[in-house]
Amino acid sequence: MSTCRTSRRTARLALAAAITVAAALTGPVPQAASAPSAVRTEAPSPGAAGLGDPVFPLDGNGGYRVSRYTLDFDWQAPRTPFAASTTVRAVATQALSRFDLDFAGNTLGAVTVNGKPAAAVRDGDELVVTPAKALAKGKPFTVVVHYTADPTQIRHRDDAIEDYGWIPTPDGTVLYPQPNGAKMIFPSNDHPSRRAPITFHITTPPGLSAAANGKLTGRTERPDGRVTWTYDSEQPVAAQLAQLAIGRFTFDEHTGPGGLPIRDVVPDDLVAPTDRYRALTDDHLAWLEDRLGPYPFHRYGVLVGDTDLGVALETQTLSLVPKADLLGDRVTAERNLVHELVHQWTGDSVGIEGWSDLWLSEGHARFWERQYSEEHGGDSFEAAMKTAYEAHDQWRHDYGAPAEPTEPNLFKRMRYDGSALVLYALREKVGAETFGEIERAWTATYRGRTASTQDFVDLASKVAGEDLDGFLHPWLYGAKTPPMPNHPDWVVTPVTG
Repeated sequence: MSTCRTSRRTARLALAAAITVAAALTGPVPQAASAPSAVRTEAPSPGAAGLGDPVFPLDGNGGYRVSRYTLDFDWQAPRTPFAASTTVRAVATQALSRFDLDFAGNTLGAVTVNGKPAAAVRDGDELVVTPAKALAKGKPFTVVVHYTADPTQIRHRDDAIEDYGWIPTPDGTVLYPQPNGAKMIFPSNDHPSRRAPITFHITTPPGLSAAANGKLTGRTERPDGRVTWTYDSEQPVAAQLAQLAIGRFTFDEHTGPGGLPIRDVVPDDLVAPTDRYRALTDDHLAWLEDRLGPYPFHRYGVLVGDTDLGVALETQTLSLVPKADLLGDRVTAERNLVHELVHQWTGDSVGIEGWSDLWLSEGHARFWERQYSEEHGGDSFEAAMKTAYEAHDQWRHDYGAPAEPTEPNLFKRMRYDGSALVLYALREKVGAETFGEIERAWTATYRGRTASTQDFVDLASKVAGEDLDGFLHPWLYGAKTPPMPNHPDWVVTPVTG
């Protein structure tokens, strides 16, 4: 706030105080009987620049709720900037003098709010938008941001994921927006608790295809041979789970269990080499539905990434799986495929309230991945958990407890085997039958919603018929790993360093 504006505000406050004192001295001013009472309206103020998440405080924004994103991308060629725009339809949750969008990089063009030019300035990864007229609380508004998208813009993070944001392929691109790389792709309210449907309009050169979350609703060929592909996510999506891919693709489609549409998006020369493992999706779906309940979305598929990216990603309804994961041995391929499919229930359908709740997403995916793998020729689940138990105090020291990360590089061992271990301990505590009831209740109760660690503890307690807070709290937040039920011989390795 400038000094001039501060001075004016101080003067207004002083004047208001003087009026109040005068009123107190002279008594109330008589009002005419017919005069209507004054209507107090909320004074416009700036929306918060972040949601205050303990891990990423500036992720997400306050003051509004997004109802839909529409992304328009006029893609040109690999590693080549192109014209783009994002339309954000939202509702003000307070009277707004200005608001923020999470948006990093790219060359900014015109910005409008409700069709009128708006002032827009960058502040780090924030795009601060000041509309020509303040926005009233409870009213819908529309923001359009024009920019030049840069598919070479990648960020590096020093953990298991080497790069995130735009991930180039030989003839196109895929997206890896987790955890907060969506802001490099489109302006958004980029926090896992803030979800909204997305409409994609992706224009590609002749001979290339586009894919995105959800359903293909239109394909329009232009006179110059370029094609516009329109997709609708169908359900709300967290920005970190958005996917759009461009390349020379084959769409390998069939009907899965219960009539579910399955659509794999595969680079042309990888269709045959990856078919053997992709064909297992039907079996994976059936196995997981027995344990987690009905698949929560309208369709599913695998996007095979023609990339050296070392990890897969559960982008909603279209999991990104690097080609290396599908060109090796069956056990490894199935572990990765099942892991990302589990996320469609836990992490995508049941979203997380904050980044500290990531253990709920990754822990469930690792738990069921390892359970499936043991039953289909993989390593012993119990042996893997015993190994994780031995290292758990060290992981707590290095990365924080499962539900209380202490550093922003979230995707470490604690969030995977370390978090699966919490669920393993819960199963040992309540028994396999009750644990299964907890899991099915979890995915059913919070389907299409976000949930917190405490929500899980409360639901588990309700299903089990006993208060599990005293059992789970030390596992999730304690400085020391508790004893493992039914395994008195398991020993934690002392912390070093």
